Amino acid sequence: MQTGTSSKKNAVVIGAGFAGLAGAAHLARDGWDVTILEKNDRIGGRARLWETKGYTFDMGPSWYLMPEVFERFFDSFGEKREDYYQLQRLDPAYRVFFEGQDSVDVPSDLSAVRRLFADLEIGGDETLGRYLDEAAYKYDTAMSDFLYRDYEKVSDFFDRRLMTEGLKLHVFRKLDAHVRRYFKDHRARKILEYAMVFLGSSPTNAPALYSLMSHVDLNLGVWFPKGGMGEAALGFARLAEKQGVKILTGREATRIVARDGRVVGVETVSQGASKGGADGLPDEADYHQADVVLNTADYHWVETKLIEPVYRSYSRRYWKKRVVAPSMFLAYLGIDGSLPELSHHNLYFSKDWDAHFHTIFNRPSWPENPCYYLSRITATQKDMAPKGKENIFLLVPVAPGLIDTDDVREAYFDSVIAHVRGTTGVDLTKGMEVKRIFSHRDFTGDYNAMQGTALSLSHTLFQTAVFRPGRRSRRLSNLYHSGQYTHPGVGVPMVVIAAELAAKAIQADWSGHHHETAPEVT
Repeated sequence: MQTGTSSKKNAVVIGAGFAGLAGAAHLARDGWDVTILEKNDRIGGRARLWETKGYTFDMGPSWYLMPEVFERFFDSFGEKREDYYQLQRLDPAYRVFFEGQDSVDVPSDLSAVRRLFADLEIGGDETLGRYLDEAAYKYDTAMSDFLYRDYEKVSDFFDRRLMTEGLKLHVFRKLDAHVRRYFKDHRARKILEYAMVFLGSSPTNAPALYSLMSHVDLNLGVWFPKGGMGEAALGFARLAEKQGVKILTGREATRIVARDGRVVGVETVSQGASKGGADGLPDEADYHQADVVLNTADYHWVETKLIEPVYRSYSRRYWKKRVVAPSMFLAYLGIDGSLPELSHHNLYFSKDWDAHFHTIFNRPSWPENPCYYLSRITATQKDMAPKGKENIFLLVPVAPGLIDTDDVREAYFDSVIAHVRGTTGVDLTKGMEVKRIFSHRDFTGDYNAMQGTALSLSHTLFQTAVFRPGRRSRRLSNLYHSGQYTHPGVGVPMVVIAAELAAKAIQADWSGHHHETAPEVT
């Protein structure tokens, strides 16, 4: 059976994460007959839900940042976000544990945040005010001029406007060096820099432009969807289906079929199905005709596994030279008992956190004194666990490509749990009735992730904007890419923006406004 038999042109979207759901919704609104092919049995991509023994776990993203991006998405369809999922503002926004020092709560009220910074160092409240004013300027400029803008060639990035604003936005300065101009206390600096981990970079290597994340964090506030991030993904799916999108789960793309420089369809394998009939051709039910394909799955995997070599945009040398973002060592834990010592979001920072970053980007190894993130989602979402029990999500950023055997992960789990007990006083082994570890081999197995990365490519200067992999294929005129590999990059808000840009590119090209082919990158 072929999908998309109406008179409309057929768009096939690979992947039902936030990028795929958003991109499909935009295309369907614009008149395409859209089918999403999702490898896994649940929608949401990395943001899908996992349910067991009365617990509901968010499997991936756990921070809801840049709320205006989500509002803009629903507004573009004449819809209201609150009709699809509800939000609540977290207070405190998060709790931070510092090695050898008292923990602090970062409040939701900005005046209280300023008082906190005044306690961290003399004059910290006034310094924070100046820092956040600058961060707000960067954020507003980025939102209005850069994030929702596409880049196809180097001259698009280094134009007069960007060069003028880029100096003000500190594109060419490193974040850690920038923050040190303002704050001496390491605790203040870490609160302002920690978000880089979730963008796949380190503060010493990320452009200082990303200080705008402090505006997102402290000015805009930390919000959370009721029912978890997976519930927000389900909201995106409901909107996509309202636009007419057909979502097929359990359909793994195995080949992008191309002829004469154009994609003609996508072959898939259904769960439990074979890869083809006796004649070697794809089973009828596993072929999806396409006038356009929008890939939101792992870019490297699609380039190296699904496309014939003659049609690949990037060489093996190109991929080998990329700075790959961290993987994540994750544990989903169900605890019989109460853990009031933890807030909804909890961060632990070792005194020498540079040593941890070193094990990610310079000397790949399992960190011995790791920084980590703990989510106690049941602090605000009681329905995510049975009554009287806690839903815990543990995350340690680690280097991609590490050996991830059962013995290695169990030993590291025991090490991290002991570390948590020593640094926070919380014993996560007490009352543990659910335990699931998820790391490199799972990111590869479930998402086809390059080197088991959780976040695609790191946000270095030369992996920003035009220097990220291109939205348009260089070899196939109707193959497009979206998601965290493409501009604007890593994070749920970023891939929602990327989906809008991809849909606009498809519409522009289909309307006859063809793009200029970018130069070959090797």
